[in-house]
Amino acid sequence: MPMRTECKNFESRSYPNGDTVRKCNLDLAPDAPWRCPENCSGYERRLADAAWTHGTLIVPPTPPEPKSLDDGSAAAVLDAAENILNSIGADVRAEVEAERAAAQHRRGIFKRLFRKKP
Repeated sequence: MPMRTECKNFESRSYPNGDTVRKCNLDLAPDAPWRCPENCSGYERRLADAAWTHGTLIVPPTPPEPKSLDDGSAAAVLDAAENILNSIGADVRAEVEAERAAAQHRRGIFKRLFRKKP
């Protein structure tokens, strides 16, 4: 079954360089951006477009399906990529938290130096 663009969990986003992302926000479509599962448990028809900004450009069509969708190798590659990203997630989080702590410490020094005297 092709991607259900009327599902509230479907998202399509275009970037200034021309790239377009078409995905399921619940990560239930292993063959995205080409196919949704036949009986998807997360499918909910979109009821309203409240507070959405619609652009004037038409979203490019979905690229042609690769032959590897039928044998499952495309999903396997995507799963491997997701595992790589998940494996470094903790390290990236630790780096970001260390940078934030260092920035907070620097701000604390300047607050003490330039505080108003009573």
